[in-house]
Amino acid sequence: MRLIRSIPVPKDGYENELSAAASVIGPAGRRLTIDDLPPPNTKRWVVRRKAEVVAAVRAGLISLEQACDRYTLSVEEFASWQHLVDHYGVRGLRATRVQEYRGGGRH
Repeated sequence: MRLIRSIPVPKDGYENELSAAASVIGPAGRRLTIDDLPPPNTKRWVVRRKAEVVAAVRAGLISLEQACDRYTLSVEEFASWQHLVDHYGVRGLRATRVQEYRGGGRH
């Protein structure tokens, strides 16, 4: 075992392995830890879950590689989530009414 910020962490896989950040501030403004992230078997990707994964990777809670492995994402898919958050905010991650949030639809 190794210790990070006085928290024992087993070296048995990415799910239990923490990076330098033990917690970060998530998209809703609350503290987010590795245990708060969506489960690895997530199939339904709502806006909140996507935003939490983006925030966790950006803040160093988990690495991009760990996130892609854990959630079976391609780097391109994750990059698209990151791009949407950067350009359109969390609402840009919505799968419905996409054009309205991204400026391409009729209002």
